[in-house]
Amino acid sequence: MHPRIFTEFERLCRRYGAGGDVLEIGAVPRPDTLLCLRALTGARSKVGVNISAPCRHADFEIVRADANDLAAFSDRSFDTILCNATLEHDRFFWKTLAEIRRVGKPGAVVMIGVPGFDRLGLGSLKGPLAWLARAGWLGRLRLAEAWRLSTVTLAVHAHPLDFYRFSPDAVREVFMAGMEDVLVRRLMIPPRVIGAGRLPQRFNGSPRPTR
Repeated sequence: MHPRIFTEFERLCRRYGAGGDVLEIGAVPRPDTLLCLRALTGARSKVGVNISAPCRHADFEIVRADANDLAAFSDRSFDTILCNATLEHDRFFWKTLAEIRRVGKPGAVVMIGVPGFDRLGLGSLKGPLAWLARAGWLGRLRLAEAWRLSTVTLAVHAHPLDFYRFSPDAVREVFMAGMEDVLVRRLMIPPRVIGAGRLPQRFNGSPRPTR
């Protein structure tokens, strides 16, 4: 995880008073996993999930689970749910979003970070400038139009597959839909987007049906 992303999660955790019973989706046994944030030092409990688990790191367990179906956890189990650089690899990410709402307590803090996309800036022009100097007017016109219509994104990074990039609007209107006290942050180029908010006090998604 890039240090700027880790620092932003730290800042947001302090801003929202994150803690209590904490779940990290996509946790890894490294010091830059989100469960290692200093803001969570006083958390009552911490647990991570990953399809490559189980393992233990620092003061928490990482259990083997598919985030699309967190059957190991009952409804309304967590006060804080964190997820970073995971949903782009999640073929059915909307199922994970539904599970986040199910296992979060009313008022739970939710933070999700994903790679995003944004308009190309002047700082991205260095490579094509040499080509532009040699191109004829038609080539320059075509490149200018292609640049106007383009966006910059993080490179493909398959773990084992890489499916999605998300706009700040998607983070706000899809990931954080119906949540309270929502903030959306865009950092770096290529952009990463972090959404933070609280599940509503009165409703936090559909409980798992009983059988």
